[in-house]
Amino acid sequence: MWSEFRTVTKPATVSLHSNSYEVDPSLAGMRIELLFDPFDLTDIEVRVSGRTLGKAAPHHVGRHAHPKASPETPAEPAPSTGIDYLKILDEAHTANTAKGINYSSLMDDSRGRQ
Repeated sequence: MWSEFRTVTKPATVSLHSNSYEVDPSLAGMRIELLFDPFDLTDIEVRVSGRTLGKAAPHHVGRHAHPKASPETPAEPAPSTGIDYLKILDEAHTANTAKGINYSSLMDDSRGRQ
């Protein structure tokens, strides 16, 4: 969350980056703090002296993101090695299971003898 301070006008509005918002009329003339997500300027929280007093209602929104907020760029994917590890594992698994199970090797010779 980013924050900026603004002074409320007589008609109980504040402006933030070419947008105007309506706030509680009792705040007229006061200096307030506006907390907001830089990528969503439609949802603004109003604070006075550290106390939250609710939300500012968007009156006119022309800009939806803060001008200095740059979107996060994803990291470039690692270059391909040309090795298909899943194919190698699948081939090894297929080769191991193709032999079948030798059930006689699983039996203990001591069982069944008295």
